Amino acid sequence: MEGPIVVTQKLFDYCQKNDWAGYDPYDALNSRIFNVFPFLNSRIPQLILTQALKRSPVNIRPLLLVPKTQNPKAIALFLMAFVKLSKLGLLAQEDLITTMIDKLIAQRSQDSSYWCWGYSFPWQTRTILVSRGSPNLVCTVFVANALLDVYELNRENNCLKMATSAAEYILNELYWTRDDGSSSFAYPLPSLRTPVHNANFLGAALLCRVFKLTGEKKFLEAALRVTRYSVSKQNSDGSWDYGESSTQRWVDNFHTGYNLCALRSIAQYAETPEFASPIRLGFEFYRDHFFRDDGAPKYFHNRTFPIDIHSVAQSIITLLNFKDLDGNNLSLIYTIFNWALKQMRDERGYFYYQKLSFGTNKISYMRWSQAWMLLALSSLLNELDEEQLANVRIGSSS
Repeated sequence: MEGPIVVTQKLFDYCQKNDWAGYDPYDALNSRIFNVFPFLNSRIPQLILTQALKRSPVNIRPLLLVPKTQNPKAIALFLMAFVKLSKLGLLAQEDLITTMIDKLIAQRSQDSSYWCWGYSFPWQTRTILVSRGSPNLVCTVFVANALLDVYELNRENNCLKMATSAAEYILNELYWTRDDGSSSFAYPLPSLRTPVHNANFLGAALLCRVFKLTGEKKFLEAALRVTRYSVSKQNSDGSWDYGESSTQRWVDNFHTGYNLCALRSIAQYAETPEFASPIRLGFEFYRDHFFRDDGAPKYFHNRTFPIDIHSVAQSIITLLNFKDLDGNNLSLIYTIFNWALKQMRDERGYFYYQKLSFGTNKISYMRWSQAWMLLALSSLLNELDEEQLANVRIGSSS
């Protein structure tokens, strides 16, 4: 079975050959049929088409004239991976870092004075339509963190300026306070104020990181208020519901991973032990509830299917982040890795979307699947010793 180096090389080559562009589980509304049949431009048809394409094991997007796109969040994840590979001396094409920064500059949301980003497709929720490119917290956070990774690598001041502007966007446009004094960030639009915990933690972690680099206390103060609110909503078993709406009462793998990694970053950047107990309790829940004995990462804490490649990637990232809390994490990571190679990897080097109880959805999604797996694999390479990495150059065959 191929090891992490070869798997990373082949996935890198696949993504580069596709120009870092591809389909997305939620890109149905990019279909050009909406230009041909304007009567479809309403909530119900848009919701039906979005869910149909997301769930279909057959990729009918070419028939519906859905184009492949470069997504800002995917570009950010690729950039994070490149920085990790560069730090290890493994990146064959260092100019790719600059290329990805240029792409993110070009893809910024145009209707805001802040540096902020949205997805490369419009998406229909149960209640609202979020337009293509409309900035949102999660996309903006990942882009800003990628830019800060570059800043910490080579002190590129423009990257720090853009990331600081993104933090200003979150603080000035998305931060809100309830009558009881507790605070959250709006997501996915400034007008939507139902708390979503991964958005709260991710936004707070970015603000803490910017505080650490700039010394601006306004970022820290708001971040800690939001963090304390979402920590207070942790369930007694250590889990978090996705959000506080009655329709958001589920517990899943990768959002829990987001919560834990972000909360640990908050504690580190803020230099506070305040969240040590929630972190440990949350990690113990995560470790105990999301993995089958064969290494398959479950999507939900209380049932297995679908097994999603995003959960595979985030499991690797989360377990690496918390390897100091459990000496068995690395062993579990390699069990997950080997399971994914057998069950969810195509011979062409990319990873499938989902393993279902009745089969496998083998569609390749660039943001959801390949970008996340390249970041996870790049993180895993850091665990290899110098002898294993000697003479390795990722991307040299492209």
